Amino acid sequence: MKTKVLIDITSHLPALITLLQDCVASGASVGFLPPVESQTAQKYWQDVATSLTAKPTTRLLIAAFEDEQLVGCVQLSLANKSNAKHRAEVEKLMVHTNYRGNGISKALLSHLEEEALVAGRRLLILDTRVGDIASELYKRMNYTEAGYIPDFALSATGELDGTTFFYKMLS
Repeated sequence: MKTKVLIDITSHLPALITLLQDCVASGASVGFLPPVESQTAQKYWQDVATSLTAKPTTRLLIAAFEDEQLVGCVQLSLANKSNAKHRAEVEKLMVHTNYRGNGISKALLSHLEEEALVAGRRLLILDTRVGDIASELYKRMNYTEAGYIPDFALSATGELDGTTFFYKMLS
C-alpha cells in the first residue's frame, strides 16, 4: 500500500465516486446520507478538484493505493484567514470496506500530518460522530478529545447524532 498527494483527480474520479458511495452505504458519517447517487458524488468530487488547484491552496487530497487501485483518501482543508494560517482541518477520512483493518487510515493520517507540517500547519482539528470507531483511531494517533456537541448531524436513520471534536498539535 502506498499513499500520495493527488492534484489532478480526473483519472481517479470513478474510484473516488465508488469510495464515497461505499463508505456512506456502510454507515460512515462524512456529510452524505445513503444512498449517494453517482451524479451527487461526481459533483462533490468535481468541487474538490476545483479546490485542489485554487490559489491560494485551500485543500490537499491524500489517497491510498493498493497496487494501482485507489482504496482510501483523506483531505486537509487549509485555513487561509490571516490569523489562522497555522491550522487545518482533517476531513473525510475514508477507506473502502474491502480494505479496512489493514492500517490504511493510520497511513493516510500520518501522510496528512507530514503534508500539514510542510504547509506550515501545526494545529489540526477534526470531528467525528460520537461513538464511531474512528474516535479510537484518532486517540491512538495522539489526537486530543476537546468535547462534543449533541444533535450535530442527521443520521441515515433520521435521528440526530452528536459529534466529538479532536485536535492535535504537530511538532
